[in-house]
Amino acid sequence: MIRKSIAGRWFVNSFSVVVVFLLIVNVSVYFALRNYYYSAVKQYLNTQANITYGVLSYMDDYAPEIRRAIEEFDSKNHAELMAITADGRVDITSSGFSPSSGIDMPDYERARISEDGTGDFVGFMPNSERYMAMTVMLSGDVYDAIRVVSSLDRVDAQVYAATLIIALLSAAVMFLVLFLGMYFIKSIVSPLRRIGNSAKKLAAGDFSGRVPLTKNDDEIGELCRIFNSMADELENSEKIKNDFISSVSHELRTPLTAIRGWSETILESGESSEAVKSGICADEESRLTFSKGMRVIVSETSRLSVLVEDLLDFSKIQSGRLKLQKTNMDALAELSDALSIYAEKAKKEQIELVYEEPDSIVVIHGDKNRIRQVFINIIDNAVKYSSPGGSVTVDAKISGTRLIITISDKGCGISEKDLPRIKTRFFKANNSVRGSGIGLAVADEIIVMHGGALDIESVQGKGTTVKITLPLMK
Repeated sequence: MIRKSIAGRWFVNSFSVVVVFLLIVNVSVYFALRNYYYSAVKQYLNTQANITYGVLSYMDDYAPEIRRAIEEFDSKNHAELMAITADGRVDITSSGFSPSSGIDMPDYERARISEDGTGDFVGFMPNSERYMAMTVMLSGDVYDAIRVVSSLDRVDAQVYAATLIIALLSAAVMFLVLFLGMYFIKSIVSPLRRIGNSAKKLAAGDFSGRVPLTKNDDEIGELCRIFNSMADELENSEKIKNDFISSVSHELRTPLTAIRGWSETILESGESSEAVKSGICADEESRLTFSKGMRVIVSETSRLSVLVEDLLDFSKIQSGRLKLQKTNMDALAELSDALSIYAEKAKKEQIELVYEEPDSIVVIHGDKNRIRQVFINIIDNAVKYSSPGGSVTVDAKISGTRLIITISDKGCGISEKDLPRIKTRFFKANNSVRGSGIGLAVADEIIVMHGGALDIESVQGKGTTVKITLPLMK
């Protein structure tokens, strides 16, 4: 249906308004012109009648003069002058034709009862010709009034011609409106329709559709650019989501495989922890297998726990359900605890942890568990992305009313194109290293909720620096 589209509604509504407006204009012009011309004819007839009346009013016996005035009437080509007797009969006319029987003269009847002795009328003759008549009463015994009659055919022809010109101009205006409407539909509605079709593709999961940009740098062009940018973001988000699913699947499968494998190995050996404690294991090899398997199970279970906790925290952040349990806390004490957790791991991987803990206590108002979680996440990344023989440097200082903690490594770094997106959920700049890709997103959100900021600077191949800024307790 035509009215279901923007183009249809615009066409019906705007064109209807234009048509009605032009129709009103044409009708108004017609009646205005007719009234103008008819008033001019009326004024002309009134002038002719008054001239004749003025000449006759100075005579005592003007019956002979009436005949002469009518016979010598100068405007015979434009009007007809008549003399009406006292019994209401047309006696003589300027055309020389006197009706044999009475004719209907409403203007004469009006003149007889009017106060000024004049009357006018517009009507049709028996041959359907429109005319206008003006009657002026006399005070003689023979002739009761003089009457001037003029045909309105030429006047009507002029009115119709002028109205036709206006109608043609109106048609030109309507054609112009149609032309502009088609241009409007082409320049505005068509891009909107293309945007709609592309949006349907996006809704169906096809993120490849883009809207061609318009030539004009207007709102429609801006809308097309915004839509394409949105499509790019959705396509990128879809890619990140798929990478995240693949990464999380791998992260979950690896520890689960290790746990299952070692559990089956221990089960097949027929040994239990109690047997190991009592010293009744079959041999030293079984004891070593049992001990190694339990260490792997504990380690991989810890990995699973961290991953699940990250996912739960991210889910809470996304739904706005993450709540902080804020108290006055020593931020540097939490930083030291986080470093102590990774001291042994860094040593095993031949990575040096450099940190000189200040003697002072730095108090902030925050959730110590969440702040420690952030420190652990950043230190874990620094150690994870560093090469053996490298170092991780941690520095803490007070600047004004803020605590600034800087954690730097000399690892692989982050590329310039990936750096702006490094805190984006599910994004991983390096897929060769384990991780879910949501740790930095969670850490950044926690710091922001504390009124601080988490900034990252990195040069690929040279290392990464993470700066955590937190407001001090007032």
